[in-house]
Amino acid sequence: MFHRFLMSLIVAAPLLAASADGAWAQADPQGASGLPLPRFVSLRADEVNMRIGPGVRYPVDWVYKRQNLPVEIIAEFGTWRKIRDGQGTQGWVHQSMLSGRRTLLITGQVRTIRAKPDTASPPIARAEPGVVGELLQCDDGAGWCKVKVGGHEGWLRRAEFWGAYTGEAIN
Repeated sequence: MFHRFLMSLIVAAPLLAASADGAWAQADPQGASGLPLPRFVSLRADEVNMRIGPGVRYPVDWVYKRQNLPVEIIAEFGTWRKIRDGQGTQGWVHQSMLSGRRTLLITGQVRTIRAKPDTASPPIARAEPGVVGELLQCDDGAGWCKVKVGGHEGWLRRAEFWGAYTGEAIN
């Protein structure tokens, strides 16, 4: 039993390679789906089971009860995706429970959504930490993203939310 469990972990683990500076990085930037890894997605349902391994035979470790919560896919195994949430919790969910819809999670403190991508621009709304919103647009390399939170559309700095990579373009 232990041997089979260990083998499933080895098979499910992403391939790693040492770079010139000695850091470890994923050898293949694409998963089984052909899509890039890592990548952000969101939870499709209002109840999603996260398991300790890629399959229904693995126990449920956590149940998310928040549709549209952004998560990061960090590995793939068949139809299973290893995800990481904004708090760093990792586990496996079935691909059918994930959506390509881009969302964001407000982090840190109360954040100000602005009319334009400029700190001098007038505020449109304020968002509490933990609030989930929709990520509408981020220009390549820009420090601001267009967002929709609670029906309010405006601009938020990338450093004020979780759900987009530094410099990532989102249209």
